[in-house]
Amino acid sequence: MTFDVAAVRASYPALDDGTAYLDGAAGTQVPTTVIDAITAAYRSGIGNVGGSFAASRRAGEIVSDCRRAVADLVGGVPEGIVLGPNTTSLIYRFSQALGSTWRRGDEIVVSRLDHDANIRPWLQAAARAGVVVRWAEVDPATGELPVEQYDTLLGDRTRLVAVTAASNILGTRPDVAAITAKAHAVGALTYVDGVHATPHGPVDVTALGADFYATSAYKWSGPHIGAVAADPRLLESLSPDKLVCSPVAVPSRFETGTAPFADLAGVTAAVDHLAALAGPGSGDRRERLLRSMSAVESSERELFAVMRRGLAELPGVTLYGEPAHRTATAYFRVAGRTPREVSERLAARGVNVWDGHCYAWELAGALGLRDTGGAVRAGLVHYNDRSDVYRLLAAVAELACTKERQ
Repeated sequence: MTFDVAAVRASYPALDDGTAYLDGAAGTQVPTTVIDAITAAYRSGIGNVGGSFAASRRAGEIVSDCRRAVADLVGGVPEGIVLGPNTTSLIYRFSQALGSTWRRGDEIVVSRLDHDANIRPWLQAAARAGVVVRWAEVDPATGELPVEQYDTLLGDRTRLVAVTAASNILGTRPDVAAITAKAHAVGALTYVDGVHATPHGPVDVTALGADFYATSAYKWSGPHIGAVAADPRLLESLSPDKLVCSPVAVPSRFETGTAPFADLAGVTAAVDHLAALAGPGSGDRRERLLRSMSAVESSERELFAVMRRGLAELPGVTLYGEPAHRTATAYFRVAGRTPREVSERLAARGVNVWDGHCYAWELAGALGLRDTGGAVRAGLVHYNDRSDVYRLLAAVAELACTKERQ
């Protein structure tokens, strides 16, 4: 496998501005091929689906192509790919559909490692249905989500286990396959938030044991589109609220309103872009994706080791979380500086990072950081290089050393 980061970076027009984009955990930049695909869809003429004319047929083909592309990315099937404006909206959609099947006294399990989008919709659905909520806790020292606790959390009334495939602030990759196996053993369904995990390595929803797997294209160089992968037979068993005249078939019955067809064309282009990151190769798109995303994972791991070691060596810098398996995401504080002050000072030096709880509301609380501004998050994606990391380290060192001298 090869990974030429210089060639990858050359395909992203936004990177020409000289900024170190270390904010990818909140959304990535897009390559020229994605921009071109969206533009081409509009230039060709598109109409709503279901019509008898060419522009309508083009829209239908765009939707079908997008479902196939996302299925290839995550190891699902096109007939089980539900598309939507973002994953938060889709999780609310599924929480309502699943929640309508729960009965008072049923139970669900959520984790404090998760982004709030994979917690709050389930809590709200549970409250409406009179369902008991059980919490999987995080080890605040390591950032790990111990699997063993699920043995006491699960029971014959458990209906759903919601868990993330990777923490969006600590990067923790819990043992999702082990957790879902325990859930399935008691007859529960599993909803896996793969938004932060998908950009950082190969994904196989079957191996993960995910009954539902959520991902966001804008986290892997696509437009702002969310998707959920599921077994079509499972989707057939659910009855979401819908207009009487809207499609009955799955996966369309879960999709409300008219789709942003040009953006869906951009999603397909983004998947094709990911499939080519390791250079030209043989095999179908799924095979090329597995090869490319393995190369991405290896490249990010090597670069992150430089970034994390550099941050750890700086005076006054505190890093949070030491998980054994993680994405290339660092969450840290600089002594004597608020997280917002750090992010503002870095922005002034052309380094983009995030600060705050980053919607990891429960996790930031478990770490004792939520009420004091959270921390600073810097994350790597496939287009980051050593120059980005060195600029981050130099800027943080300047802040840390300046405060130390005061």
